[in-house]
Amino acid sequence: MNKPTIDIITLGCSKNLVDSEMLMGLFETHGYRVTHDSENPQGGIAVVNTCGFIEDAKQESINTILEFAQAKEEGRLKKLFVMGCLSERYLADLEKEIPEVDGWYGKFNYKRLLEDLDDQLSPQEAWRHITTPRHYAYLKISEGCDRHCAYCAIPLITGRHQSRPMQEILDEVRWLVSQGTKEFQVIAQELTYYGVDIDGRQHIAELIEQMADIEGVEWIRLHYAYPAHFPWELLRVMREKKNVCNYLDIALQHISDHMLGRMQRHVTKDETYELIQKMRREVPGIHLRTTLMVGFPGETEEDFKELIEFTKWARFERMGAFAYSEEDGTYSAQHYEDDVPQEVKQQRLDKLMRVQQNISAEIEAAKIGQTLRVVIDRMEGDWYVGRTEFCSPEVDPEVLLPASEALKIGEFYEARITDAEEFDLYATTKYE
Repeated sequence: MNKPTIDIITLGCSKNLVDSEMLMGLFETHGYRVTHDSENPQGGIAVVNTCGFIEDAKQESINTILEFAQAKEEGRLKKLFVMGCLSERYLADLEKEIPEVDGWYGKFNYKRLLEDLDDQLSPQEAWRHITTPRHYAYLKISEGCDRHCAYCAIPLITGRHQSRPMQEILDEVRWLVSQGTKEFQVIAQELTYYGVDIDGRQHIAELIEQMADIEGVEWIRLHYAYPAHFPWELLRVMREKKNVCNYLDIALQHISDHMLGRMQRHVTKDETYELIQKMRREVPGIHLRTTLMVGFPGETEEDFKELIEFTKWARFERMGAFAYSEEDGTYSAQHYEDDVPQEVKQQRLDKLMRVQQNISAEIEAAKIGQTLRVVIDRMEGDWYVGRTEFCSPEVDPEVLLPASEALKIGEFYEARITDAEEFDLYATTKYE
């Protein structure tokens, strides 16, 4: 009997993408054909992997589910399943509101979907189906978070921090290398906490050092560190291992002690300044990506002024920002009044981003004339599109090289930067 094609739709972050890739691998092990984010699913079965982090993401997930529910009602879809963070958190309400869904699964029990779809099947060991370009992959090293920041719903969804066994991670890296993966985006809700739940010690530096020693690993890039109790040994690994990118994604959220205390960040203004100074001193040329928040309950004009001055001082190479939105069940929703007007939040956000755009433009322009290692991700029109070690896929500036240079997707090249715009660099591999 021909088995139907299953289309998996992934919403939200790269950690969700890894879950989708795991599920795709399981289905393929059982003989199913699987597609990812198909614009027009033809197989009759769809699985929506949802995000439940902030209000906009929750609404996108609900709208997507409703679109597929309508397709099912119209006969264009036979079965619809939903998994992920949204259904982990709001299962009872969703089951009641959207009865067209054939099965609901959370963040951790989605493998049960195989048995529910076909009682002859049972989950078994399977490698992931990588949906990213072959040369890079996301590598999830843990689940959950023990930090409990006042505004964040993630611990309510994913629970306590759980580190994957180190050997399991290293085996996955070796397998990915055998499949052609050269670049690894190491991801976790809080990667610097890796190992603490196992024996009380931070093992992230040890893990990254062992990864860097695996033959075929060209780049390792680190995402989602936490500023409190930062493992300084990690900076030594970044400095000594040439395939560990001089790049760190570390969300700081704010700088005023007033806001950091209310946010329950367990770090001070002075400690944050010292942290950045030490990172830049220990790893020359490091590119820092951070996330900042405006409009948190109680934020004053003085707090915001401190944030602006901090941003000008820190000169982050990469920075994103967002306005606070109240999330059900969080400490801030239960204990604080959302007292900063929406128009003030937007004004502060716009001002902060204008400051950062000028900083980013200056930093990128300073790269003109430099020769940097570039990996080629794809071709678009008359350009190859690549990235340096300072650029994570989909979120950071890209490097454009002329298509006339006949380069290969997934290969690394030494390229001379010839021009810069706010979000793109231009380069050539043909120089003397």
